[in-house]
Amino acid sequence: MPPAMSPVPECVSQHWLATGRASPRLVLVVVFVALLLDNVLLTVVVPIVPTFLYTTEYEGANSSVLPARPEPTPAALRAPPFPSSVFSYFHNSTATVPVQLPGGTGSSPPGPLPGSPPAAPRGCLERGQFLAEENVRVGLLFASKALVQLLVNPWVGLLTNRIGYHIPMFIGFTIMFLSTVMFAFSGTYTLLFIARALQGVGSSFSSVAGLGLLASVYTDDCERGSAMGIALGGLALGVLIGAPFGSIMYEFVGKASPFLVLAFLALLDGALQLCILQPSRVSPESTKATPVSTLLRDPYILVAAGALCFSNMGVAMLEPTLPIWMMQTMCSPQWQLGMAFLPASISYLIGTNLFGILANRMGRWLCSMIGMAVVGISLLCVPLATNIYGLIGPNAGLGFAIGMVDSSMMPIMGYLVDLRHTSAYGTVYAIADVAFCMGFAVGPSTGGAIVRAVGFPWLMVIVGVLNAAYAPLCWALRSPPAKEEKMAILSQECPMQTKSYTTEKALRELPLTEDSDVEAENME
Repeated sequence: MPPAMSPVPECVSQHWLATGRASPRLVLVVVFVALLLDNVLLTVVVPIVPTFLYTTEYEGANSSVLPARPEPTPAALRAPPFPSSVFSYFHNSTATVPVQLPGGTGSSPPGPLPGSPPAAPRGCLERGQFLAEENVRVGLLFASKALVQLLVNPWVGLLTNRIGYHIPMFIGFTIMFLSTVMFAFSGTYTLLFIARALQGVGSSFSSVAGLGLLASVYTDDCERGSAMGIALGGLALGVLIGAPFGSIMYEFVGKASPFLVLAFLALLDGALQLCILQPSRVSPESTKATPVSTLLRDPYILVAAGALCFSNMGVAMLEPTLPIWMMQTMCSPQWQLGMAFLPASISYLIGTNLFGILANRMGRWLCSMIGMAVVGISLLCVPLATNIYGLIGPNAGLGFAIGMVDSSMMPIMGYLVDLRHTSAYGTVYAIADVAFCMGFAVGPSTGGAIVRAVGFPWLMVIVGVLNAAYAPLCWALRSPPAKEEKMAILSQECPMQTKSYTTEKALRELPLTEDSDVEAENME
């Protein structure tokens, strides 16, 4: 008879799970991973979509219309003893090409035809008209995610107030996984558009629930700022990995490969959420949340949301337009289209982690004001680049400055709710995510049209000046006043601590432990 299995390993695993569910740090890990995968998928398509559409639609259409031409042989490269008439498939014109005669005589090459467009740089394909039209289509595809997220965010904020943050987080993972698989096997513009829009629904659940969960776990303002900076570091790391990873995998492996890797990582994230968050539990907020309409009438929340919107609008406009501008002016190969965003991603990762701590010391309002000014200057410098190396400085400054703004504004949103409203965070972070999505919806959708109308350099001037002009408004966040009833609570509970506050509800140990619900009932 075999010996009985010892219950010690099972007890250890249950103890580890119970400890993990009560640990704010593991909650931070879950939110970090969720934001990481969301933003890898957000940016992995940036270098893939323009070249994929060009390959499937432009070259595919031409190859189906034009007869296949054999590779020229050395004999065919010898000049014929007579002029030849060559038809241009790009300009629908016929030109006589002078050739060198066997006797050594020949005519000099004629100048460009009257009214013809200037010749493209050596090595560039003559595809200007198609790329000009593709600016708009690619911009709309990229904006579809943010537009859908914009519509879904308010409803997710209300849902988190009713059922808690755990179930919406897991719903977000499920939708993100489906979107990733759909990206891998989509071969037309329509299917890519649907997959991008579906990603917006998943992102809304993950980001609103994740940031609200962090705000409810970290109640101290300093700790919350540091936690938000680390979580936004996951967002930054996703942006950092996405574009270079997508361009290299697409160039050397194939279109489906980066999305299949992301789908596998998403499954691991789902398993982590099942272990830590217990998404089957319904844990509504014990405090009635402030209505969205009331928060939208708060001028300080609107200033913070505007800073998030306009600072991210700059990089949102770059995503669809910069790769196409590089293809037109720099003749960049496919792998460079994603690598151009690498400096911005690295500097954003540094900025969010650095200023998640420093912003609380130097003043979050000052940090965001400087960041918006640097965003404007960096955007003005982007059109000055003549090759990919010239983009390193402006893009690095842009990413670092956006990191300053994001790591300052996200904690401020939670602080403003604690200071001026009730301490329920789902609604206010829905507003923050709406502001973020406004930038990523308006940016790509209008950026392509503006480039087509006035050109890429003027687009950068418009957005850069807009950010620099908005920067002084961050001064209003220097010392926001508290509501009268909140001031009374603050003066009674923590009279000496202006940056640490007590929420109106009876604080539990953490909203993630099963025992905390029982303790709250006993207290009542």
